[in-house]
Amino acid sequence: MTGKSDGGIAIARKIFTDTWVFDELQYAHRDDYHLFLFQEEGRTEMKIDFQGYCLESGSIICIHPDQVHHLGPFFAGKVSFLLIDKENLLPEQLNLLEDIRPIKPLHLDDQSCALIADTVTLCLRLHEQTEKKMYHTLVKESCNLLVGLFISQYLAGTTSYDKLSRPEQITKAFRTILDQYFVSAKRPADYAQKLNISTPYLYECVKNATGFSVSYHIEQRVILEAKRLLYYSDRSVKQIAAELGFNDYPYFTRLFAKVTGMTALAFRKKNRD
Repeated sequence: MTGKSDGGIAIARKIFTDTWVFDELQYAHRDDYHLFLFQEEGRTEMKIDFQGYCLESGSIICIHPDQVHHLGPFFAGKVSFLLIDKENLLPEQLNLLEDIRPIKPLHLDDQSCALIADTVTLCLRLHEQTEKKMYHTLVKESCNLLVGLFISQYLAGTTSYDKLSRPEQITKAFRTILDQYFVSAKRPADYAQKLNISTPYLYECVKNATGFSVSYHIEQRVILEAKRLLYYSDRSVKQIAAELGFNDYPYFTRLFAKVTGMTALAFRKKNRD
């Protein structure tokens, strides 16, 4: 965000009259901020964590700082961007963003599109008025309002925590702590202990709620991080295995091949080429 933001916040609206590809965005990378996109008109193609998406007219998406992604091409249309680091986000917003992972493109109704477009316009106007007293506070608060609107759209399609069944609450809690401990905790029993429940009960809850076992979710989270590091860094496979908490390097290579259907080096070569 160097040179593009004011104190960790940048907002822009771009109109494309033709197909555009930006060199700095077309290569997969990680950012140190949250990126919110609102496709007002047209469409944009992108990849996030090795999954392809198309952001159609009237859609939104959020990309987290740890996600490997690239954007483009941008087809004729209008796109609004908000870049904001975690220091400028409200704690409640950060917690909610973590709760609704993974985030996919979400299509909005006309009324919601109009509300978000008006809020983007407000943020842009405040962002330009650098001479105003309390300038950064005004920009920060207006952009948090915009983030809140994004989050509210995603939450509209979810069930509130207090209305979830006990197994669904446990599964939600498991997914939250999985993101925190997947490097150091590899066994289902580790997570059952952190949640103060038995391992069989954790297995039953997660299996019933998701259709997959606890071990499956642990493996998927570890391998996702391995994919990110293989693509984004130049660390050796052995270094990545150690960074992800595997003392047994051959076991890591077998696990990666089992989950992805290819070796770690083959994955790196395929995706970088």
